[in-house]
Order: sequence, then structure tokens, then C-alpha cells
Amino acid sequence: MRIRTYLASAAVLASIVSTSAVAHPLDGLSAEEYQQINKILREQKIVDDTTLFPLIELDEPAKADVLKWKDGDTLDRKASVQFTSPDGFREALVNISQGTVESNEAIKGQPMVLFTEFMGALQGALADPRMVDGLAKRGLKPEQAFCLPLTAGNFFTEEFENSRLMKVPCYHVPEGSNFYAKPIEGLFAVYDIGKKTVVNVIDTGAVDLPGDNWGYTEEEVAARTPLREKTNKVTLQQDGGANYKITGSHLEWDIWRLNFRVDKRPGLVVSNLDVKDGKDWRSVIYQAHLSEVFVPYMDPTEGWYWRTYMDSGEYGFGLFLSPLTAGIDCPTHATFLPATIADDQGNPLVIPNAICIFERSNGDPAWRHFEVFAQTPEKPLPAEGRPATELVIRTASEVGNYDYLIDYRLQQNGQVNIYVGATGLDAVKGVASKSMKDPTAKADTQHGTLIAPNLVAANHDHYFNFRIDFDVDQPINHFSTMDIVPAKLDDKSPRKSMWTVEHKMPHSELEARYKISSMQPRYFMVSDPSREGYLGHEGGYMIHHGDVSYGPFDFTNDPPMKRNAYIEYSVWNTVYDPKQRYTGGKYAMQSDGSDTLAEWVKADKPLMGKDIVTWFSAGFHHIPRMEDWPVMSTEWKTVHIMPHNFFAHNPALTIRNN
Repeated sequence: MRIRTYLASAAVLASIVSTSAVAHPLDGLSAEEYQQINKILREQKIVDDTTLFPLIELDEPAKADVLKWKDGDTLDRKASVQFTSPDGFREALVNISQGTVESNEAIKGQPMVLFTEFMGALQGALADPRMVDGLAKRGLKPEQAFCLPLTAGNFFTEEFENSRLMKVPCYHVPEGSNFYAKPIEGLFAVYDIGKKTVVNVIDTGAVDLPGDNWGYTEEEVAARTPLREKTNKVTLQQDGGANYKITGSHLEWDIWRLNFRVDKRPGLVVSNLDVKDGKDWRSVIYQAHLSEVFVPYMDPTEGWYWRTYMDSGEYGFGLFLSPLTAGIDCPTHATFLPATIADDQGNPLVIPNAICIFERSNGDPAWRHFEVFAQTPEKPLPAEGRPATELVIRTASEVGNYDYLIDYRLQQNGQVNIYVGATGLDAVKGVASKSMKDPTAKADTQHGTLIAPNLVAANHDHYFNFRIDFDVDQPINHFSTMDIVPAKLDDKSPRKSMWTVEHKMPHSELEARYKISSMQPRYFMVSDPSREGYLGHEGGYMIHHGDVSYGPFDFTNDPPMKRNAYIEYSVWNTVYDPKQRYTGGKYAMQSDGSDTLAEWVKADKPLMGKDIVTWFSAGFHHIPRMEDWPVMSTEWKTVHIMPHNFFAHNPALTIRNN
């Protein structure tokens, strides 16, 4: 899973956190602020030493106030604080600036899994006599098992009422690097992390353990197969230092400026993304961040059907940020920055090297043209062109067996690319088959691929939803589509088939849901109706394309799909509501699907003359293959955002030919 392998004390963490004052109202909560939140709640006798905190998030000031804010202005700093109490989970709104608690109410739902709960499930499962007996049937002792508590979803049955369930399968303690190489198949505990008790133990029958450790360190690989010949190292480097400037959370580079922070649930949050058009700074995106990650497995057997994880809402992409390594995760010349979130006790937890920022050129031209008609024998002319450089802001979250890289890549031509890189390890199940020639192979691979002897990786999906609050020049924007449709041609025309662009503008939220298909090409445009473009166009930014996938899912009757029905469409649009931050709902743990993007749009609010938020789901179907094992090559998926009649000309025209 789903577990951080290091936690540091608040005292040590505080020593490496900057004590600088908050420079922007959308800055992340600082170590000092987390400590102040704890102090305020204790003084009010709302919490004590036994209180745990699933989530503490910045409660952002009103958008209008943020947009009016200037350096030197002050806005109250507030935090939304979810915490445990004798009566269940509660949520308080803490005014850090004033030292007050503005509200304190019971939570209608279940917050993220606590690290303490996770460890309780791990230890509780292994201590249950039924689990000990199940391990013994397989010739194992409890100390030989590594157990992995996993969220059980919600299947709307009695067992999910008044409970907080995780299911706990186990693996043989690894002899090397791979914790997932030897699953103890057919045995798992059902653990209620709220009641701290094992509800049930499921044993569907023993399956022989795989015999191979399948380690992936260089030493382990070299022991298995010869390494490649040594080669000259290829590196990225930058002479003379970075061209970007970082002041607190504010970043400026080339024609771009923005603010960034890390939150415990979504991870990296980008705000106030502006682009420079000539001498003027123009707003493009008010805020963008990961909204939810949904990973449903396609194996209906007892030990797998419930594996339908909401990785961001149940576990937290910020919580599971892993330190980035120079020379592997990011170039050695990158700037590495820590991230500060809260631990279970509400104390500051600093993740070192959680963010890297760097410029790079991959050797491609930003643009080029070779003019054949300008050539003469006496004076051959080379192609005119400019080298392309991009800025990358990167994080990596290790959510169990998978590692997810999240990139915001800014281009010198005014484009923004959001990249998601999936790597790490497949989730595998133990089977009898060692080869597809075995008589058990057909049954064993009905819902997955035999990727190694005795190991099947189940078919599954990865969906990444991003909340993108475009503010193109101002908050009030138009949303429209540019559809590629057959052109109406005169009967006398020699051409019999051509296409043209048809502009369409949805009037309400339900109208503004779209699937993306190459058979029905369209672009999605956000523009400012009050600003006339350079040639009279209503210029703006558009989602040009992205990686999407659709499945034959039942969004009415299948509980995991009802809870994540936003994957039915790739593009959604809603009227701005600061409470609607997460497409899977504010409380994802055992959610019932009633507080989701798919339900919000049923209000069908009119979009005309409104501040519009666009939601985009990138995703892919994963049919595992042997090449994914023992570790998967990075698979990149994208959301591609580009200007359309926003600039007077190609913004990359002014790049110097260094």
C-alpha cells in the first residue's frame, strides 16, 4: 500500500522548516501554523493528547478576496481540521490569525485513513487466531507475514453500515527488495478500524507460495541476468544557474508565474497561473490540482472484487509523497524543496525533497523552418529555428505498490501540460500455474495475465481527475466546444468530403459533459467574453486533448462505479463552488456516491455569465504484461492545455537563439 516508511518527530521537523511569514493567501500551512492550530484547539478544550487528525487543510479565503490581495495586505489564515472525538469524527474551522474556533461540527461521512488506524489493522489482523490458523495451514508463522491493510470500498450492504472497514491480505516477508513477490493467496482479514476489531477472516483455500523473490535492485538483477554494457552517461545540465526565481511559494520563469503548495489529500496544488503577453500579465488558471485517483480491479473473486481504491481521498497523495532522488527522479541541477503536512497528532511532518523544479531541453526545436527557395550555391542558408526549453514542477506519490509522478510542464509557446507517470509494481495474486501450458492457466488468467511463474497480475484501470479552475483574464468565462463536422459543399464542388468547425456553447452543467473520441473530434474552449482579441476573436485557452479511457461500466448498479461516476465522461463543467474540491466527494472513505461530481451537476446550474470550473479525467486501462514485472516502466498520461487566439502571434517567436 499505502504506508510511509519514515516519520520524524515534530521537534526535528521544525528545525528544517523555514520560519518565514506567509507571503500569499494560498500558501500551504506552515509548521508554525500546524502547531498553532493544535494550541488553539487545546486551549478551547476541544482536543487532548488522545485526539487524532485525519486531515488538516488550508481553508482558502474567498476567491474575490484573493484576487484583490496585494503584497502587504492581510487576510485571516484559517484551517479546516478533521479530528477524532469520543462521539466520532468532527470538523472544526480554526481561525489561526485570530486564535479562535469558528465552528465545530460532527462529520457526515468518514475522513481519510489515519496512519494509526493502518498500523492497528496490520497488527490486529496478525494477532487474530483465525489468521494465525490460516497462516499455519500454509506452513507460515505470523512473523513470516507482511500484511497490507486496504480500503474495502462500500458495497451498500449491512456490513458497511456503522463500520469503517479495511481488508487485510498478506505477503511472505521478503528476502529482498520486492514486498509483493510472494502473496499469501486466499487469506485475508476484514478489520474495522473504527471499532479496532477483526470482523471476519476469509480463507478460500491455500495456494502454493511463488518461489522467486523477484528483487529489482541492481545487485538483485545482476544475480539474475547480466547487466547491459557500461555506456557513457547521458545527463541534463544547466550552465550558469537556473532561469527561474522562487520566492516562498511564488515561482517565475520565462513567460510564466504561479504559486504552489502541497496539501495532504491532493498533493501538489498550483494557483494563480499567469502568462506574460508582451508587457502584460494575464490570468490563465486560478487553481489546478489532482481531485481524485480511482483504481478499480477487474477480478470478481472473493479476495479481489472489493479492490476499488480512491487513492487520493482514502489515503492522500500529499501524505504519500516520497523524497525525489537527484539523477533519477529529477536532473541533478533541479531545485529540491520540502513539503509540510500534518501527522496523526496534528504536528508538522516535513517530507524532504518532495518537490523538484527544473528546466530542460530535450533537443527538440520550439519551431524551425528551412527555406529551400532562399538557397543559392554561393550562400546556403541553414534552417531558422529556436531551441525549446520547458519548466517542470514534479512530485511523486508512492501509494502502495504504485508510484505516481505528477508533473506540471510549462512551455515557452504558452502551453501547459499536466503529466501523470505511473510506475512501480503490479498488484499480483498467487496462482497454481507456472506456464500458460499448465491445465490451470485458463482459469487462473481469466481476469489477468500470468506475468511470472505462480503470479497473475489482475486487469485494472487508473483514472486521474483534475480540477482546473480556468480564469482566462477574469473569473467569468465562456465554455464552448469546437466540433469537427462535415462541411456542406456545393453539388458542383470537385471535393465531396471536407470538414469545418462548428462552435457550440452548452448552457448548463448537464449539457457540459463530454466524452473524447477520435471519431467525434472536438476541442474544449474557455474564453473571456468581455475581452476582444487581437483580431476580434474571443481568445482563450483550450483543452486540446488528453489520455482517456472508457469501460463497459454500470454507473447505476455497481457500487464502486456509482461512487466514481465522474469517469463516465472525461470533461465536466460546473459553476464555481469552493466546497466542491474533490470529484469523489469530501469524504471518500466508504462514501455512497451521493456527494460527487456526477450528483452535483444534477442541479443543472446555468453556465452563462458564471465562474466555471472544468474537470478532466485522464486514464488508461491496464492489461498487465510480463514486461511490467518485477517493476513497471513509467507510463505517461497527459492533459494538454493550449492557447487559442489568446496571443497576437506565436509566443515562442521571441525566444533568443542562444
